[in-house]
Amino acid sequence: MSPPVEPAAGPPADVVPEAALVAARVAEEKLGEDTVVLAVGELLGVTDAFVITSGRNSRQVRTIAEEVERQLKQRLGRSPWAVEGQRELRWVLLDYGDFLVHVFHDEDRQYYDLERLWGNAVRVPWERALAR
Repeated sequence: MSPPVEPAAGPPADVVPEAALVAARVAEEKLGEDTVVLAVGELLGVTDAFVITSGRNSRQVRTIAEEVERQLKQRLGRSPWAVEGQRELRWVLLDYGDFLVHVFHDEDRQYYDLERLWGNAVRVPWERALAR
């Protein structure tokens, strides 16, 4: 009798850009809630990953977005191609080309529900990927 096989823990972290994993970690450090990384490259074709996180209020949304932008510039020399939503601070989008960072206000994240919309995308276990 062979031993039980453990279920796969998700795709390897190398299916998404390393910078997306760094962005997820930075968002989490700034108390981003329920941060997820979705590998969307095979589904979408124009980008490889979504980093999705949320804040409880506009101030936190701003802080998360600004810190992700600052840290990616400082650590990896990466700047977003475009930034949207900084005035309203309900859904800030940082477009890095090969990945997008979505920083939502809690209410807007529930309303748009990108995780359900992109339910076929594989969740990348970013916490373990950065711990190695």
